[in-house]
Amino acid sequence: MPYDRTQPYNNLPDLPPASEIMDDVEILKKLVTTSRALADANSSVKRLPNPYMLINTIALQEAKASTAIENIFTTEDELYKAVSDSVKEEQANSGTKEVLRYREAMWQGYNSLKDKNEVDLESVIEIFRQIKNTTSGLRSPQSLVTIKRGQSEFRSGEIIYTPPRGNGIVEAKMNNLLAYLNDDIQYPADPLLKMAIAHYQFEAIHPFPDGNGRTGRIINLLYLVKKDLLHQPVLYLSKYIIVNKDDYYYHLGAVTQRGAWKAWIMYMLEAVEKTAQLTSQLIVSILEQMEATLEHGRKNIKWYNKEVNELLFSQPYIKHALLGKIVNISSRTTLTKYFNELEKAKILSPSRDGKEVFYINDDLVRILEG
Repeated sequence: MPYDRTQPYNNLPDLPPASEIMDDVEILKKLVTTSRALADANSSVKRLPNPYMLINTIALQEAKASTAIENIFTTEDELYKAVSDSVKEEQANSGTKEVLRYREAMWQGYNSLKDKNEVDLESVIEIFRQIKNTTSGLRSPQSLVTIKRGQSEFRSGEIIYTPPRGNGIVEAKMNNLLAYLNDDIQYPADPLLKMAIAHYQFEAIHPFPDGNGRTGRIINLLYLVKKDLLHQPVLYLSKYIIVNKDDYYYHLGAVTQRGAWKAWIMYMLEAVEKTAQLTSQLIVSILEQMEATLEHGRKNIKWYNKEVNELLFSQPYIKHALLGKIVNISSRTTLTKYFNELEKAKILSPSRDGKEVFYINDDLVRILEG
């Protein structure tokens, strides 16, 4: 039957797709270059002295970009303040809250994966709940969810896709999808190929009323971690999708309408390859700047050491309490003296927000926003 975008796509085929996709020569060649780039990025992640530095640097940028795809925006300044505790989460603007929830959902999923060693339905639902700050779960069978053109688009409000609906249908589709991801005996395929195929399927199932794009992008990263292709879920994949957003949605729709799997897979492999290269460059830039700053700090400040240097590169904005923990000093007067020395050495620059004073690592901000 011809595809009717105004009707629920209950005929969405189960995975895997036709076997010839798995053996396409162009796809196989692309898998080689993408795998190599991802391996290089993973090696760069492992070079960091403290891997959790990435939580408030690259992982934060991924969270910001992923929410921006959904037209949810915040400024770097607001975001960095919130992360540094200069602004309590409840006081942050709505865009910043969305980004912070995305980041927390990603790390919640990461910890769950370490415990279970699989991406299961319970974990997926928990990721969605964290992103949307809700207690709801999968779409109800009677929910008339449709995907429509945005208000700024030609023919705004027009239905462009209607996901599957009905008693047990979403659950059955999700069970098939997760079995495909987790069962390599029944469904043997290259992990990158599986990730690309599963991402389309997740977005086509559209299992939640909202937040599907962000949930699906977290699942991508978690799956790469599960397959030991990433040490941590820090691939900056959403930036590529933002830059190539029209192609992303075009290729998703082409799989639905024409079964055009090859173009979609090639797009996703290119996204991972370019993103892996970008992630490697970011990490190398951070490491090089850390080394230069450590050398400069030791020459100009007698108490400056490796631990302090790592703290200053753990997040772009630093407050007194964070430094106090590292140097074991609680005196506000002494800490102010320390920050004055960091400012004089041009390692940090102060910024005032009302009564709050926080200190900015301008070199780290430059690298992250470059």
